[in-house]
Amino acid sequence: MGCIGCSCSTGKDSTKGCKSNGGCATGGCNRHNTYDWITAQGIADPRPFDAVEVSFKNGSRKEFFKNLQHTRATTGDWVVVEATGGGFDVGTVMLTGELVRLQMKRKRVRQDARLGQVVRKAHERDLERLDEVRREERDILIHARAIARSLDLNMKIGDVEFQGDGRKCTFFYTADGRVDFRELIRHYARDFKVKVEMRQIGARQESARIGGIGNCGRELCCSTWLTEFKSVNTAAARYQNLAINQTKLSGMCGRLKCCLNYELDTYIDALEDFPDRAERLKTNAGLAILIKTDVFKRLMFYTYAEDRGKFYPIHVDQIWEAIAMIKSGKLPESLDHILSMAPVVETDEPEEAEPDFENVHDVIQLPMEIRNKRKKNRNKNRDRSQSAAAAVEKASQNDSAQGSRQAPAPRRHDRPQQGGNQGAGNRPPNPTKNQGPGPRDGGHRRPDEDGDKKEKT
Repeated sequence: MGCIGCSCSTGKDSTKGCKSNGGCATGGCNRHNTYDWITAQGIADPRPFDAVEVSFKNGSRKEFFKNLQHTRATTGDWVVVEATGGGFDVGTVMLTGELVRLQMKRKRVRQDARLGQVVRKAHERDLERLDEVRREERDILIHARAIARSLDLNMKIGDVEFQGDGRKCTFFYTADGRVDFRELIRHYARDFKVKVEMRQIGARQESARIGGIGNCGRELCCSTWLTEFKSVNTAAARYQNLAINQTKLSGMCGRLKCCLNYELDTYIDALEDFPDRAERLKTNAGLAILIKTDVFKRLMFYTYAEDRGKFYPIHVDQIWEAIAMIKSGKLPESLDHILSMAPVVETDEPEEAEPDFENVHDVIQLPMEIRNKRKKNRNKNRDRSQSAAAAVEKASQNDSAQGSRQAPAPRRHDRPQQGGNQGAGNRPPNPTKNQGPGPRDGGHRRPDEDGDKKEKT
């Protein structure tokens, strides 16, 4: 069977498994995948063990069975086994030999316990029948939830698993308390025509069976490798200085994340060097309160209770010196005084060398797209200025043709530049320059002094 997030289940025969399709990209088709390295290396067991571990429905359930010699089943083979309630089931052999002995010891299963037997290797018809019943599980799950809701039962049907021969169906559900589902079983048996088994599981077990992606971007730990669920409380978050936010600390199952316990021991060991009662420190400058703690940098951030405008990162050794001073009857002058008490422990890590940057101002050029875009902008601005000048010239011609009324003075930025104002910028022209010849200049126009200076230079 192809795994949930694997391309082997699409476009190919999913009943033959990923091994026959050229290998699985995720490492295996099972959620709780295990690697039988002894069998892969071809090493013979010094003490043969007749039990094997068989996986059902992509690793959602694993059980131990007796493997007789005539079956010749080994790791990776599809086998037909005896079901607990009667009938036959089809699964994959995951472990054989000495590793099964260790796995049974880990799961506290006695070696002399009564186990089912491996009947034979599964053939093509067994795998086809298993694929048929697996395809019906989704529709039956939707129908089963609708029936449970119509009966007003306080329960949630999380998963459905058919037996390999299709005679039995197990419904996994979650509920806060005990549920009377006798009427529900009658409806299931009448509608689905199979033997019904109801099994209650927890929220974490439901997430392990369904699977999913956590907010870390990886598959859920409970569906890939985590098999034992330990209790998690908010004290683990407080030790790690995490905000007590239920939405951020909860996993897909609605409970606190199991990964809160992964680094808890490391934090507890690091916090042994910190003082227990150092939330408040009395100084002559005022009462100092603890804001936060950086465990691995061994820093404690303090500020004054009356003025919280500045934070003081103080090393834990300096805090111990301040506490010893307070116990002796002397108060530190201020937080700056505490910073100068004991030297900060220097690390042996070498300082990072500053990178030597090279001046590439004349080497790197802009991409062609950006340069073309800038040229287009220049062309647009030039067209706009030309059109504005043409409009002003046309308006002046129309006004001069009328001759009866005086043309209004054009706006400052629309006035055409004349030859006499080259050095004057946007300064308005002298109104006497546009008039006729006067008695002072003898009928000739007086040249612009600023313009002449500009031409000379």
